[in-house]
Amino acid sequence: MNPRTVGLLFAIATAVFWGLYGPALGKSRIVGQTPFKPYIFIGVAYLIWGCLGGAIAVQMSGDGFAFPAKAGWWGFIAGTLGAFGALTLTFAMYKSHDASLVMPVVFGGATSVAAITGLLMQAQAGKMHLDVRQVLGFVLVVVGVVLIQRYSAHGPAPKPAPQAVESSSDAPTEAAPASSDSSAT
Repeated sequence: MNPRTVGLLFAIATAVFWGLYGPALGKSRIVGQTPFKPYIFIGVAYLIWGCLGGAIAVQMSGDGFAFPAKAGWWGFIAGTLGAFGALTLTFAMYKSHDASLVMPVVFGGATSVAAITGLLMQAQAGKMHLDVRQVLGFVLVVVGVVLIQRYSAHGPAPKPAPQAVESSSDAPTEAAPASSDSSAT
């Protein structure tokens, strides 16, 4: 298989994983508890899979485990940006309660930020070239985000937490049924 095809397949896999990340994060929510408890396990997962996956990939590539400072620092910076992205996504999902709003903005925005950063890096190197098709792409991302946000369905709305009903001497007491669905988006 040619390298471009392999790269494209990994990019598609990444889109699937990251696309499932937001809904999975929403399912991790427990009504009445802080949404940041799952974030701790997100960190554990990053640590396990990042270190294990990275070590396996380095071993399979035939490279050694001596790390130049540039790889260490930029790897740490990238990991920090990813962790802050997961944290801010948690805040966004917690405050909006709407994956159909948050996820398109996050991933459409991330695409645009990556492209703009690339342009700025080219400009810094004195090689910037802005193609009109790229500008059209930015516009289409915004239009796509709006359309996806407006017309997406991401499952049923979460059930509200049961409320205690005040009893009176005149009416029988009726408790709200307990919800077995512990997910929230």
